[in-house]
Amino acid sequence: MHASISAGQLFEQLRERLDLRWIAGESGRCNTLEAVDTVARRPSLAGYLNAIYPNKVQILGTEELSWLDTLDSRQRWETIQKIVHFAPLALVISKDQSCPEDLRIAAEETDTPLWSSPKRGHELLNHLQYHLARTLAPRVTLHGVFMEVYSIGVLVTGEPGLGKSELALELITRGHRLVADDAPEFTQIAPDVLDGTCPELLQDLLEVRGLGVLNIRDMFGDTAVKRNKYLRLIVHLAQPSAAPSPDGLERLTGDLGSRRVLDLDVPTVTLPVMAGRNLAVLTEAAARVHILRAKGVDPAAAFMARHSHFLERAT
Repeated sequence: MHASISAGQLFEQLRERLDLRWIAGESGRCNTLEAVDTVARRPSLAGYLNAIYPNKVQILGTEELSWLDTLDSRQRWETIQKIVHFAPLALVISKDQSCPEDLRIAAEETDTPLWSSPKRGHELLNHLQYHLARTLAPRVTLHGVFMEVYSIGVLVTGEPGLGKSELALELITRGHRLVADDAPEFTQIAPDVLDGTCPELLQDLLEVRGLGVLNIRDMFGDTAVKRNKYLRLIVHLAQPSAAPSPDGLERLTGDLGSRRVLDLDVPTVTLPVMAGRNLAVLTEAAARVHILRAKGVDPAAAFMARHSHFLERAT
């Protein structure tokens, strides 16, 4: 799924935060930036004016406007034409500086959105870069229930009817928090970070067979739900017949694996669903073990080392 954003959407989303004002080129409101357009490009999504490798959103601060003033009339006209020729998503003038008339005319003629803001250049750069990077980041929707368990993001997956929602409900009653049910969306906001969120339509809702749709916020309070969380672990529920029969090593280490989500391999634990098993306790234990392994503590490795030491002593 490729994300995109239009100039109009970007303006509306950041208008209040950056106090943006539209100067010219409002007919370019529908100009769109696709996520695929940002791949393998030298410039960043947002940056100060660059006439050689133009950024997608060009910021014009005091130095950039002063530099334009140093050019003779022909060079200035050619530079401004080059700036708008590359069709940036928007041009932003910082600190509410007066807009050069020739730049305003060029923006109006080429439908290039031209904005002004009282914020300083570095503030504009930070907000625009972060917002665009997050909006255009690779994303995917997975089937499952996304929870916060012991402060880490845990995605519960499995075939329909195995009790994912019932497990989530029990975890919520034990003090853990719901992020999203059924269709959590994951965005790769950094090379090693997947941020999981809930679609607006499903916010705070959990569907449990026999009970229907439950509003977790209304039932358990604001602390029972969370807006987003980084995905760190996948707990996969499987029928005993579908789960591989454990060998000697799996009896020690557990049924561990990984699942490819976008560009990351996420650790996975498979739990067979059988009568009498307390899946909530097992999920909590899986989260605790994952936290320990992240700290470099591996109970299985420690046991095997202890066993080897015991054999050496016996011989």
